Amino acid sequence: MPTLATHADPAPSRSIAEAVNRWFAGAARPLPWRAADVSPWAVLVSEFMLQQTQVARVQPRWEEWMRRWPTPADLAAAPPSEAVRMWDRLGYPRRALWLHRAATEIVERHGGAVPRDLDALLALQGVGPYTARAIAAFAFGERHPVVDTNTRRVIARAVGGVAEAGPPATARDLDAMSSLLPDDAAAARAFNAGAMELGATVCTARSPRCDDCPIATHCAWRAAGYPEYDGPRRARQARFEGSDREARGLVMRELRAAHRPVAPRELADVVAEPGRLARAVDGLVADGLAVRVEGGLALPEA
Repeated sequence: MPTLATHADPAPSRSIAEAVNRWFAGAARPLPWRAADVSPWAVLVSEFMLQQTQVARVQPRWEEWMRRWPTPADLAAAPPSEAVRMWDRLGYPRRALWLHRAATEIVERHGGAVPRDLDALLALQGVGPYTARAIAAFAFGERHPVVDTNTRRVIARAVGGVAEAGPPATARDLDAMSSLLPDDAAAARAFNAGAMELGATVCTARSPRCDDCPIATHCAWRAAGYPEYDGPRRARQARFEGSDREARGLVMRELRAAHRPVAPRELADVVAEPGRLARAVDGLVADGLAVRVEGGLALPEA
């Protein structure tokens, strides 16, 4: 059964990285967190927001966030409820709480400066293997493999000769990217970003533009005649409409809009089914996104 390749021949690997970097130098989207003068904090915020969220949705929210809280200390001084409100409808709102907590930890442990050490980054709330390496690479120029969904697809096709990467596996995916990563730190940083960009804009999941691909001549999937993927797949997410996830979102919408406790009867107006409402409220309280107070439900203030 095909899986994402973990090793690549050195010569093709160099050719792939060089071709991607040449292409990226002229094709990179002018995203604000890629600017040369952005702070490590700005990069960290972008990485939190970009988790499972499209760039087009993230950019305006990131710009508002950075205007309001340009440093970790600025965010740490605000109550968590304001972070959740500012997060608005980016989805997975626990990321807002994690980002607020990470800002507090940066202030308490690192004097308000985002650390560049990988272990120190991994110790921050909400920072996993991908996010830590992305911050180290893109904010500080450290040579680390950075692997997201788009990168995995590019490697699966170009190196593995399969249409999809299959379910993620952190160690295997990092090894696959490491085998392609240039030795030079600046070239490695560019390749990390370029491989993501290639997967996001050219080597897309549904309609890849192979004729525009800078590594088409190196692509094992193309050379094999674009075989259909027959490997393992991730389970599909349940339908959103009518789900408990939808109920959570509706409750969060009411909490963000109100600067007071929201009464149970008000929540019943937006989620009519009592059982679904109860599960949504219990889940939000358990996740720290809501607190039960006198008068109803509210966003956390501490």
